[in-house]
Amino acid sequence: MEKKKNTNIIFGGLLVLVVVIVGSLIYFANNSGSTTDAKDDLQSVALPQLSTEVGQDEAEVQIQTTAGNINIKLFPKLAPMAVENFLALAKEGYYKDNEFFRVINNFMIQTGDPSNKGTGSKSVVNNNKPFATEISNQLYNIRGAVSLANSGPGETSSSQFFIVQNPKAADQGLTTEKYPEKIIEAYKQGGAPFLDGQYTVFGQVISGMDVVDKIAAGKVTTNPNNPQEESSPVNPEKITGVKIIKGWDF
Repeated sequence: MEKKKNTNIIFGGLLVLVVVIVGSLIYFANNSGSTTDAKDDLQSVALPQLSTEVGQDEAEVQIQTTAGNINIKLFPKLAPMAVENFLALAKEGYYKDNEFFRVINNFMIQTGDPSNKGTGSKSVVNNNKPFATEISNQLYNIRGAVSLANSGPGETSSSQFFIVQNPKAADQGLTTEKYPEKIIEAYKQGGAPFLDGQYTVFGQVISGMDVVDKIAAGKVTTNPNNPQEESSPVNPEKITGVKIIKGWDF
């Protein structure tokens, strides 16, 4: 699918939308995000998303929006290209006035395109080209995860990102063969496990999920780029600035 059409959405097609709405995990069953074969190893990996503390090997930003502030810690060791690109764009003011142009309550909110149409993006890494998805068995699309949108396999990630908002239990069908036990517990608080292994998780909300929920609850209308989806905000909230609280040297 052409990049222009795909950058607007995390993934396309009515089938996927139906999967999201009904909460089915059938797709995930054949698409594990785990990169560890041994069950014992998977259960012993560090899981930085589960702590609100910002570690020495993590960065922190505050996304300031018209709905309030969202503090996010970033994982440069686990998703280096995603974090480097995000921080560089934040420093140059790229995200200022970006709208949350795609909003699906009980799923996610998406932004990162100055055109506010979902068709634009920017990369300042990988020779200024979109870059590959970075997958880690330490990072998952639990509630509050911050992940990059992409337009399919290959080097298609850049500036657009989404925050997983779903507050409903999403642990059904998850097993310790593919997930750490603590992540399965986290999914009981919400998330979107069917995205695991397909999108770069590069951050986690550590405060301001009430703001995320507020944005997600806004009134929406038909998405002009996907008429089968009600996701275009009638009165979109927008980013007013990104404050780098703790940076990272690459």
